Amino acid sequence: MGALVALPERTATAIVYCEGNFGEVDGKTANGLVRYSEKYRILAVIDSERAGSDAGELLDKLANGIPVCRDLAEALALADKMPDYFIYGMAPASGMLSDHERDLVLSAIGLGMNIVNGLHEFLNDDPEFKAASIAGNVRIIDIRKPREKNELRLFSGRIHEVSCPRIAVLGTDCAIGKRTTATVLAGALNEAGLKAVMIGTGQTGLIQGARYGVAMDAVPSQFCAGELEAIIVEAFEAERPDVIIIEGQGALSHPAFSTTSFILRGSCPDAVVLQHAPGRPARCDFEHMPMPSPAVEINLIQTFSDTRVIGLTINHEHMTEAEVETAIGHYEAELAIPATDALTRSPKRLLDMVFAAFPELEKAPLVEAV
Repeated sequence: MGALVALPERTATAIVYCEGNFGEVDGKTANGLVRYSEKYRILAVIDSERAGSDAGELLDKLANGIPVCRDLAEALALADKMPDYFIYGMAPASGMLSDHERDLVLSAIGLGMNIVNGLHEFLNDDPEFKAASIAGNVRIIDIRKPREKNELRLFSGRIHEVSCPRIAVLGTDCAIGKRTTATVLAGALNEAGLKAVMIGTGQTGLIQGARYGVAMDAVPSQFCAGELEAIIVEAFEAERPDVIIIEGQGALSHPAFSTTSFILRGSCPDAVVLQHAPGRPARCDFEHMPMPSPAVEINLIQTFSDTRVIGLTINHEHMTEAEVETAIGHYEAELAIPATDALTRSPKRLLDMVFAAFPELEKAPLVEAV
């Protein structure tokens, strides 16, 4: 099932490292884990710039009891016992550890903590880290490391054997909330009495606990569509879900990313929910590149792939509550599709979006349970 990692039956405890980036774009892995995690109970986040705060309060103005700490020593002092895991919770553009971070991860290994690494740099391939993990009898989990090349799968067309609706959550930029919206949508569908399975396509979703998934940006391009297709087929055959939600990556219109094209090819989605940040003037890390409008992105997606965009979801960064509500009304009128903010509006809006496109999914128990 792709990049699946067996964990103990009890919920493993973890400290998440996110120095200088918690609540920011490059801290998306830590942000996601604080909001939601099936695999780990997060004990603390390390970010000296925001130390002394509650992680939930910083992210969503809702305290969750997870402290933000100055350093590893402070985080450990607050823990009842040594945490099971040290998670590198950032996604820097370089995809590599700094010298300071190397020393910190080695220190965590020396203390007996297993390591979860979502970078493109595979620590198991580094002699120093390998030796340290053996000496410390701990595991290093390189989330992004793909299968061996002789095990990678090509696209076969078996995706068309998947008879339930497949909905991809795509976006107009990277780090815009696609994974969060996909998680909220899948949860809402399950709460409404349907069986929804989410397919993770990036390191954060896999670390959070997606049972089915692959880090798409680490797979050789020839096999990207096939690996995703195979995992979706596996999920369908094993779970027999009513609907499958596919997490998006990057943006189809963004020249720095090709992952969205492989997601559209590999999953052949029946429908797309598009995530957009109206308050974001330019692409992340590309200040000279203005954000596309949802209308332009929708046209590109529907031209590139045999699918339809059934709704728009808003990332409310840099926006007031009034601006979010105005944007929702504006886009619904302009695009003639429903719009909502998955984090600040009722999940019923997401369900209505899906039920309008797939009325066969609206069955007992109905949405009153949400």
